[in-house]
Amino acid sequence: MALKERVGIVVSDKMDKTVVVAVANRVPHGKYGKIIGQTRRYKAHDEENTCHVGDRVRIQESRPLSRTKRWRVKDILLAANRP
Repeated sequence: MALKERVGIVVSDKMDKTVVVAVANRVPHGKYGKIIGQTRRYKAHDEENTCHVGDRVRIQESRPLSRTKRWRVKDILLAANRP
């Protein structure tokens, strides 16, 4: 069984060992067919607290780690510019 992977932007890193990742998707409207953008937010486990807001990351599905956390940060694809 292949594990699901998503690529998104970190929108919150205020929790300990957890980041919120927003994954954008473009899908056609069910009735009218117009392409619309959808954003889904996932809570992902970040063991070393290395991710920060604005980073582009790849997350991977995992077993439930808490009540709302079912994803892990696999790697950081692009770090945000920070001073």
